[in-house]
Amino acid sequence: MDNFVSKIDKALSALCVIISILLVICVVWQVFSRFVLQDPSVYTDELARFSFIWVGLIGAAYAFGQKKHLAIDLLATRLESSPDKLRRLNFVVNLISLCFIVLVMCYGGIKLVGSTINAGQISPVLGIEMGLVYSAIPLSGFFMLVYVIRDLFTLAKPVSSLN
Repeated sequence: MDNFVSKIDKALSALCVIISILLVICVVWQVFSRFVLQDPSVYTDELARFSFIWVGLIGAAYAFGQKKHLAIDLLATRLESSPDKLRRLNFVVNLISLCFIVLVMCYGGIKLVGSTINAGQISPVLGIEMGLVYSAIPLSGFFMLVYVIRDLFTLAKPVSSLN
């Protein structure tokens, strides 16, 4: 599983870099065309907005996998002296994360994408299906799901096998 997760790590980090580069190029071109050419580009605003959505969601999945996401660790800090209790707390937190990811990110995201595609919602400038833009939600959820399953399996192993 570690090999699979490391491949996901590499793919997500590369995807975030590529989308970030696209986002910067769009914004720079928008500013250049507006202030230097005096003829603002109509496509770059929407493309930058959609790129920002994708880099935010895919970046959130990557940060979740690297355990670099925002966390309130007040309880975990207090339990550091008791590794067994800390381990149980982490297991419960991962179970709650699993429920959120499955219900909101994956199930809700897929329903959103499906209803948007069925409604025929198209972006006004680029003319692409909005379902493609919203597909970043379930895709991000899938990657988060892989990470949370990895963490749950790690926490379920006996402590002696982790050392």
